[in-house]
Amino acid sequence: MDTNSSELTEATGAQIDAVTRKLSRREIDGENGRVMTISQTYPTSQADLWNAITTGDRISRWLMPITGDLKLGGSYQLEGNAGGDILECAKPHTLAITWEYGGDVSWVTARLTGDESSATLEVEHSALVDDADWKQFGPGALGIGWDSMLLGLALHLSTGASMEPAEAMAWVESEDGIRFMTRSSDAWRDASIAAGEKKVDADAAAARCLAAYTGVGPDPAEGVAG
Repeated sequence: MDTNSSELTEATGAQIDAVTRKLSRREIDGENGRVMTISQTYPTSQADLWNAITTGDRISRWLMPITGDLKLGGSYQLEGNAGGDILECAKPHTLAITWEYGGDVSWVTARLTGDESSATLEVEHSALVDDADWKQFGPGALGIGWDSMLLGLALHLSTGASMEPAEAMAWVESEDGIRFMTRSSDAWRDASIAAGEKKVDADAAAARCLAAYTGVGPDPAEGVAG
């Protein structure tokens, strides 16, 4: 079964509030790194959740087509997106990979907990981020993408549906898609403020980031004042 835009619209209603977001710092190879953590609990078993995030056929149904040797020591490539190496694969609770895109390398660790009726996915994305880039766009630069991925996973787990690329793209450009990205941007802005960012800086970064995603709002290429 394929997902259609009406199902996406219905699914987005409570999705933003179903997700927990947190920001922190960590030293990575002697440098200052940023860590984004996003988590959600799903009404499925831990075994099913593990299967959904580690099996090529399942990943292709809720995220995008994926190729590679999907096992410890192997590599993966998401079509038109990130690729990398599989650093840890401890079924059914820990998956660690590199996330390589546009010449940058960062690290993603997924941790699963739960039982036969409920399971939680916590994703930790660690990256070396230039302070100027962070001030310009804030956590939403990665966070909106992660919110979108967890939305696809939530819809797949609740309905068994596959994500139809054309429908998904049309939804992204729709009023509901822009509303979802706006709420995601707001949520990451709030997480940034909770982590110690000044509200005026977090607000400005969120506005520029949302404009980069949607084309609505201030010029995303606008320089950072101050």
